[in-house]
Order: sequence, then structure tokens, then C-alpha cells
Amino acid sequence: MAVPRSEYPRPQFGRPEWLCLNGQWQFEIDAGDSGLARGLLRRRLADTITVPFCPESELSGIKCEDFMNAVWYRREVDIPPNWAGRKVLLHFQAVDYDATVWVNDREGGRHRGGWTPFTCDLTGAAAPGERATIVLRARDTTKGNQPSGKQCHDYSLWGCFYTRTTGIWQTVWMEPVPEVHLKRPRITPDVANRRFHIEQPISSNRTGLRLRATAVMNGEQLAQAEVPADAVLAPALDLIIPEKHVKLWQPGEGNLYDITLELLGADGEVIDRADTYAGLRSITIDGKASKINGRSVFQRQVLDQGYYPDGILTAPTDEALRHDIELSMAAGFNAARLHQKVFEERFLYHADKLGYMVWEEFGDCGFDLDRPPCTMITQWLEVLQRDYNHPCVVGWCALCETIEEISDKIQPLDDLTRGLFLAAKAADTTRPVLDSSGGSHLVPESNVYDSHDYEQDPEVFQTNHAGLAEGKVFGQMQNKHSISIPYQGQPYFISEFGGIGWNPAAQEGKTDSWGYGERPENIEEFYQRFEGLCRVLLDNPHMFGYCYTQLTDVFQEQNGIYYFDRTAKSDVARLRASQSRPAAIEQADASDSC
Repeated sequence: MAVPRSEYPRPQFGRPEWLCLNGQWQFEIDAGDSGLARGLLRRRLADTITVPFCPESELSGIKCEDFMNAVWYRREVDIPPNWAGRKVLLHFQAVDYDATVWVNDREGGRHRGGWTPFTCDLTGAAAPGERATIVLRARDTTKGNQPSGKQCHDYSLWGCFYTRTTGIWQTVWMEPVPEVHLKRPRITPDVANRRFHIEQPISSNRTGLRLRATAVMNGEQLAQAEVPADAVLAPALDLIIPEKHVKLWQPGEGNLYDITLELLGADGEVIDRADTYAGLRSITIDGKASKINGRSVFQRQVLDQGYYPDGILTAPTDEALRHDIELSMAAGFNAARLHQKVFEERFLYHADKLGYMVWEEFGDCGFDLDRPPCTMITQWLEVLQRDYNHPCVVGWCALCETIEEISDKIQPLDDLTRGLFLAAKAADTTRPVLDSSGGSHLVPESNVYDSHDYEQDPEVFQTNHAGLAEGKVFGQMQNKHSISIPYQGQPYFISEFGGIGWNPAAQEGKTDSWGYGERPENIEEFYQRFEGLCRVLLDNPHMFGYCYTQLTDVFQEQNGIYYFDRTAKSDVARLRASQSRPAAIEQADASDSC
């Protein structure tokens, strides 16, 4: 049987030797979370599941959509004997939500948070040439005070909340590394100086160690640098690209430089090697414009929730991840807001290669505004660390629609919003950060400002945003009470709009679907509404972008450009034409540069 999702899961930092552990695992639902006391750690489990698909999904072979307080996984793995003399690392790309791992009855690691990877060092538990029995327990209450994105807290799906995900939902894999080894690098592009600044953490130091980095494009070596690596835990160097070989990463052009990282011993031998890549591009703010490589690029974003009918949060294939980007670009979008989900690294890899911009978001929905868990900042920092190097990421936002009236009671939300904002700015000074998408804006130094507006009448929609030039923004008030600090003239965009409830099949008698506004009577009315709403924002010289809701239908929410199975609802070329002309802010920038 073919191993599902067998492609390399971490393309931003790769080694040639690795072992994919996807496929058949023993599995058991632990409804009362009493499995440890009942001996599930040491016995065969009752069922079989196909990893990396969650047990709620059809592709897992389980398809249990009820609540599961805890689930258990078990698999025996023969560690390759030719990995001898090296450490063995066991990686879980994502487990929802609270995971504990045992290897040969020894606890190997714990991790809390359903969006980011974690690693277990098997030293002392299993070695190359030995058999490792891996057991994982995942606890996932969903109704608890935890960030769970769009996972439904009720049994039945409703509104914009969908089928839950429990346990393993991304690739599980192993790799060997030497005792002293490279860790994930931090690569910062510097367009003005034609260079990549690389900070390369290493596991520990030894006298005489050196770090070497080599940049290649289309098989031609363009730059190389080498520095001592025995005095600091994260040696740094610069790869300077010759002027004639500069190719900028930009929307629609995923120009990437391949970079080889080598850790050298005192006698020059290669101790460890890893491959990565980077894109040379800049993001700057000039007044109300957010510029890519010094040029205004209107961000025609689409809301992408990353759900699949058969895999839930997990794409059925790697090709499906790339296909979603291609569908978006075919409809005229050059970017996506990755909504209420931290997407797989493979998605960002394809976005990097295709020149497709993304705003990355944390799946924060589900926490209590009055007592936000401190683990949210920990989990958000893991996201920032994982995805810093991807050139496709052009902005960060940790919160969505955190609506709270400005008053003395706002302190917990105020602290959390500021904490998540500061975490992003501390981790990344190169990208803009939005404090809360369409919600309570509470951080004065937020780089951008936004609102959500699902008004369906283009004329009313235009009136809602006509005062932007004077600093009057939509959505600052709710029930006659202020929910945000005043707008201060930052770059501004409507980060949710549209959502037109158009589904011909649903109109023929199905009532289990919804979208925003009254359903168009026919396809022509849908086209006119879509074009009218986009035109309002494209023609506003104070807008740097927008985000249309949404790319595909998702279960009962049927307001996508495409059906849930990714087939088209309409003439995609016409939608592309509606938003492909230059935006007002792009035209103003072109005039200024003449």
C-alpha cells in the first residue's frame, strides 16, 4: 500500500536521510481519558487508523465525528541500522491538541498546541538498528479554553464552524543527525544590499567548527561565505548575490535561491549538511501603501480556510495544496489570508515557488476573552519561528474578531493582544503585523489597520468606506460603543468582504447552506455584485488591499468561488477580469515614480 502524504514535510530545512512514518497505526478512542490507568500504553490498541489523517476524516478509515476527549496511537518502527553513530529525532508536524509521546515505555516528549511541530530526541530510548515502539496520547477537549480555529464546539456543525480535528493531522517522521548538528536557520533577505543574512543555530560548540553557506540558482553557484562556528551558538554570515544574478521574489514570480548549509569540523570534513532556499524580496510601508520590492502591489487576497471534504484540515495529497493556490490565481487573486488555521509547511513551499503572497494567521478562535491562556503566546512564537524564512509570508496577525467594548473590563484582552503583537515584532522586524483582524484594535503601533464588512450593496459598501481619507474607518463602533483605538493613518484594507451566498444546487431546494446577503437570483447578478464590491475597493486610493470571502465552500458555509470539491461555480476568467485592472493605489505609485 502506498504511504499517504509521503513527500518531505519540511522543505525549508531538509536532509537527504529521513523515514516517513505515515500509514497504518494502531488506534483507540479513550472516551473517559482513563487510558493510562487502563494500560493502553502497553497493549495493542483496538482499531487501525491511516496517519496523517485525523479520526474524524473519511481518509483516516475511522470517521468518528463525535467528541473524543483522548485518542491513542501505537506503531513499531525499525530504525535503520545505517543511522548508527547519530542521534535519532522523531518529528510530529502537528497533533491536536495536548500530546504526550512514549518510546519503548519511556516518555519522550510533550507538546501543547494543535498547529505547530514538535520533536522528540530518542537518545536513551531507542537507537539505530533497534525497534522503537511509539505510543502517542492526544487530549482534545475542544470545549476547553484553547485556540482551535473553526472547529465546532457543538456536536452538530453550524454557522462558520466545522468538523473537528483530533490527534495526528500532519506527517510523522524520523531523521538522523550528528551529535553536533545544524538547527533551523533564520534567513533574512536584504534587497538593498543584494544579500541574505543567515543566522544558523547549532546544537553545541566544538573547537574548530566552521559554518559554510552556498547559494545556487539554476545550477550555478552564485555566492559562498564561511565563518567560525565555535564561539557562539548561532553563527551568522552574509551571502551577497552578484548584481547581474539578482532576481527578486515578487507576486507571480517565485524566484528562489537554493542554499546549502554545511557544518565543518576542524580538519574541514562536513559534519552536518542541510538544504534550504530563500527569496530576495522586501516589504516596506510608505504612507498608506504596503510595498513589495519598493513597488505598490494591491493585495488581492482571498480567504482560504484550508478544509477538505475527505481530509478535514489535512489535504489528501501534496498536489491538492498546490492546486488550491492555482485555483486562487486563476480567479485573479495574488494572495491569501490563511484563516483560522496554521497551514502545512508544504502549502507555504508551493506559495514560495508560485510567487503567491500570504498573510499568516493563528487559529485563535475558541479561547475565553476574559481569561486567555498564556500558552497562546508560546504557540504563536512557534508559528513565527517555523515560518520566518518563507518569502511568501507578507504579514502576521494572531487574532481575529476579538470584539470587546473599550472599558476597564478589557484588560485581559488588551494584555493578550499586545503580548501577541510584541511577540511577532520581536520575532520578526521585517514584516507588518496587524494586532487583530476586523476586531478590537488595541495596539497603537500596529503596522496596518483593517475592518470586516459584508455589506452586499456596492453603493452602500462605497459609502461605508468613503471617509477613509479623513481617518473615518468602518467598524470602530458596535452597539454605539467603541471597540477600537482611533485609526492613525496606517495602510488599510478590508480583510473580509463579499461572501456572496451563491450555490445553484442549494437554491434548488437545499436549505442547509448559507452565505452573506440575499442569494443572487441568477449568475449574472452574482457577477455584478462581485465586480461592484471589488471595484469599490480597487478604486479607493487609501486601500492597499482586500480579502474576499472565500476560496471554496466549507461544509454548510457555501459562499466560495469554488465548490467544496474545488470545481468551479462560475466563469473564473470573468472573476479574474473583474479584479485584474490596476488599483488606485498602484496607479498613484506609478505616477509618483515617473
